[in-house]
Amino acid sequence: MKFETKVIHAGVEPDPSTGAIMTPIFQTSTYVQSRPGDHKGYEYSRTHNPTRDALQNSIAALEGGDHGLCFSSGLAAIDAVIKLFNPGDEIISGNDLYGGTFRIFTKIFEKYGLKFHFVDMHDVSNIEKYINKNTKLIWAETPTNPMMNIIDIEGVSKIAKANNIIFGVDNTFATPYLQQPIALGADIVMHSVTKYLGGHSDVVMGALVVNNAELADQLAFIQNSCGATPGPQDCFLVLRGIKTLHVRMDRHCDNGRKVAEFLVGHPKVDRIYWPGFEDHPNHAIAKRQMKSYGGMISFTLKGDNQEEAFDIMSKFHLFTCAESLGGVESLCNHPASMTHASIPREERIKNGLLDSLIRLSVGIEDVEDLIDDLKKALG
Repeated sequence: MKFETKVIHAGVEPDPSTGAIMTPIFQTSTYVQSRPGDHKGYEYSRTHNPTRDALQNSIAALEGGDHGLCFSSGLAAIDAVIKLFNPGDEIISGNDLYGGTFRIFTKIFEKYGLKFHFVDMHDVSNIEKYINKNTKLIWAETPTNPMMNIIDIEGVSKIAKANNIIFGVDNTFATPYLQQPIALGADIVMHSVTKYLGGHSDVVMGALVVNNAELADQLAFIQNSCGATPGPQDCFLVLRGIKTLHVRMDRHCDNGRKVAEFLVGHPKVDRIYWPGFEDHPNHAIAKRQMKSYGGMISFTLKGDNQEEAFDIMSKFHLFTCAESLGGVESLCNHPASMTHASIPREERIKNGLLDSLIRLSVGIEDVEDLIDDLKKALG
């Protein structure tokens, strides 16, 4: 089954009791048992819910995995992954990653005895010097947030497998339409479903996809025991959003390319971070492991003036200043003061995240209108 067909049909079936073509919203907390333990597969909605099951099956199918698990947010999904490990275990992460991920690693889990190494994974050989007998997980984003670095998934996978280490990939920016990490050797794929999978800025949710049944059971135990599960209404909305993922992503990618090309040579723009440019570091890897390059773009201003960045963002009309990304509408974000403010400034600067950096989530509006908005804001 081709991907474009999977987004419509995979994991979902017409309701057997009514024939409803859309998965019903099973808005219930509990289920009737004819006697203790004698039920129809459902006992309590924190543990299982038919609407959530359909969504988990759908996302797993899109990622080419056997098991999907949904959570109340992307960070709740990451939280479940880290809870697989014990005090003294070590985790290698990329040095450019979502600020909330950095925060949960350093402010929550470090105090429970886990050790994190933040490594430049542009060259995957950098990972090997941090591996020891305590290393249990390698965690990567690609493309990264917000610097759009590209990590060689297959290359990291070989290192992880050679050392018997779990390898997890945050695939939020690419989506399974553009990139499928499990096929490239990843053990865990994570999504902030809030973003492109939901696609309409009306849901907060996270998801994990795995192939290994034992790992799936461990994560399902954490999911049920800790209780960070999404409600059926949100699951219904994401099931609806997924059905247009392929057509939305095609437009995001097309608009993203044209916006990136417009920014090239603009007198106020210094550097542009978009993996579709041939001179982008690891462009060749992006070309190999991605179908296209996505609708996320970051750029800095000449002089690196934060107030100038704020002034430009206040002049946008269509690129609305807001947290998040991946919706049908275009958004702009100032990572240093918004999504990545929890990362110390010296760490941000070291990784290239300057005070003037603006991140664009290019939506699916008419691209000429978006470019006109950029022209007016940049001046």
